[in-house]
Amino acid sequence: MEKASAASRPTVAQYLFSVAVFVLLWLLLAGSLRGDELIAAAVVGVLVAVITGPRLAVLGGVRLSAASPIHLVLYLASFLAALLRANLDMARRVLSPSLPLRPAVVDVKTRLQSPLGRMLLANSITLTPGTLSVDIIGDRILVHWIDSGPGEDLERATRAISESFERHIGGFLK
Repeated sequence: MEKASAASRPTVAQYLFSVAVFVLLWLLLAGSLRGDELIAAAVVGVLVAVITGPRLAVLGGVRLSAASPIHLVLYLASFLAALLRANLDMARRVLSPSLPLRPAVVDVKTRLQSPLGRMLLANSITLTPGTLSVDIIGDRILVHWIDSGPGEDLERATRAISESFERHIGGFLK
């Protein structure tokens, strides 16, 4: 087993953040704030954080601010709206075979800096019907797009595919 370098070791803040998330998740699933549930949540939260500790460095991309929860909710709303629009578009294309398909692979440039932020953006793109993230290379995500206009340029592709996701993801991830 390879040892983690000092740069990739999780910080105390990352441990505390993960314990808080695990405790909150436990309490939401338990549906109770009784004393024994609080103690069990704390014990399990600390235990899971210690066990998963070597992998917590990925949380270095999380922005903790008062506006972060608002951006998270806005991202989820934006994602659900894009998901609904894309599903309706794909259903329309399936039911109307005469609609043109212009598949292409485009580079989408991202301003997100953290691996977690880029991964969430790539997964958001992939989960939206009609697009598929193929690879992440530096600050670009290679995307297969089912409806690319002729001579599609990088700026327009970036705006069309990822702008709304990236704007909100940037509020709670680096």
